[in-house]
Amino acid sequence: MIRIAIDAMGGDFGPEPIIDGVIQALDETKFLPILVGDKEKILEFLPQYYIDKVEFEQALDVIAMADAATDALKRKDSSIYRAVELVREGRADAVLSAGHSGATMTSATLRMGRIPGIKKPALATLMPSITKDKTLVLDVGSVTDCKPENLFQFGAMGEAYAEKILNIKNPKVGLLANGSEDSKGNELTKATFPLLKALEGFVGNVEGKDIFNGKVNVVVCDGFTGNILLKTSEGVVSTVFDLMKQHIRKSLPAKIGALMMKKKVFGNMKKQVDKDEYGGAPLLGLKGCAIISHGASSPKAIKNAIFQAISYVESDVNTSIEALLAKNE
Repeated sequence: MIRIAIDAMGGDFGPEPIIDGVIQALDETKFLPILVGDKEKILEFLPQYYIDKVEFEQALDVIAMADAATDALKRKDSSIYRAVELVREGRADAVLSAGHSGATMTSATLRMGRIPGIKKPALATLMPSITKDKTLVLDVGSVTDCKPENLFQFGAMGEAYAEKILNIKNPKVGLLANGSEDSKGNELTKATFPLLKALEGFVGNVEGKDIFNGKVNVVVCDGFTGNILLKTSEGVVSTVFDLMKQHIRKSLPAKIGALMMKKKVFGNMKKQVDKDEYGGAPLLGLKGCAIISHGASSPKAIKNAIFQAISYVESDVNTSIEALLAKNE
């Protein structure tokens, strides 16, 4: 049975939404959650029926969002540190945290270690697309200052992830630039372009709009650009829905039309762009699986992050990443 170490204390709203998400996941699939944190506080939200379905790892310290990322390495009784250590010690197959993302990335990278050959890990996220397949974008915040070698490795990891976990045969990989022509880009992307040609799925430069139109399955960028892209996209989605609501309220025919379309059209559309459907972002390139969720994650997001961790472990994607890197050395 797959064992997942879950930081039960680190989210913005404490243990409650995290435990609720664990319960929802247990109701749908078999796995062993190892709940890391203050056991007394966790038990306040865990119904009696589920107690024998989980394990506990006591950790009385919590890394706050305002703390420095490196604090997690010093505070060895923190829930993030203990959760990561469970994977390092072989007692868990994956770690999941909705706590301090920087602390989780730092702990996971330095304590779990990297896949041989990987210089920097990459945080990957799924973006909605007009096609049936979503688009994987990496990096979205792990490495803000990248070298061409880093972006090449991000492309290789993204290609392997898309094939093994998203089940996309022969995934297409694009390099994010300010134009689709080969000559476009800044110094970093221009130096990365010839390296990415070694990947079978590389199709060249892509623009921001190509993330959502299905032109490629994987988009590669540095973490600074990717993080801005991610947060801008989330803001655009929220704004579009708010504008729709404002205009619908002003017109009776619009209200009637919206009511008729609420379930099939708006419901499906919201589901496609809802970040809770993805749950969290995998940190690719580690010896193991680390899933990082948003601090304000809902129970639904935690549930889907758990499913994502299970898929990651079952797919053995890290072996594919190693093989792809060895092939293109």
